[in-house]
Amino acid sequence: MKKSEKNQFIDDLAEQLKEAGSFYLTDTSALNAEATSRLRRTCFKRNVQLKVVKNTLLKKALEKSGKSFDEFFPILKGDTSIMFAEIANDPAKLIKEFRRTSPKPILKGAFIEESIYLGDDQLDALVNVKSRLELIGDLIGLLQSPAKNVISALQSGSRNLSGIVKTLSEKPE
Repeated sequence: MKKSEKNQFIDDLAEQLKEAGSFYLTDTSALNAEATSRLRRTCFKRNVQLKVVKNTLLKKALEKSGKSFDEFFPILKGDTSIMFAEIANDPAKLIKEFRRTSPKPILKGAFIEESIYLGDDQLDALVNVKSRLELIGDLIGLLQSPAKNVISALQSGSRNLSGIVKTLSEKPE
């Protein structure tokens, strides 16, 4: 790769890191060709973008992104792949599912909504992190709940009232 190509790659990656709400750094070394192809296909099906990058280029892109990613520098050793996704916990779910049949990928670190997670022991926590859309859905559900209760109480009250009126009208005087 020529120096101009490297600089362009660093610029593009820095822009992608800057705009990303979340990304995962993983170790995919020691995966054979079949497992690597299966991982790439799974990523493609789930709209997770997987890139294998050199650590030196990734470090320069992290520095150039304008965000504080200093905590990632110590883990940039060995093979590193980056996973980008629209939904923050999709890569974590993908990694966990993929590891049922393979020992890798190993989670090195993740950046989710201004928080940094380091180490493979964080995978279970990242799987359970709700996405922004899930949180909005939960909030809307909570806000609708009192209104639904009031409406159902009013509707059941009208049925009771009509039953009482009917009973009273049928009662002989």
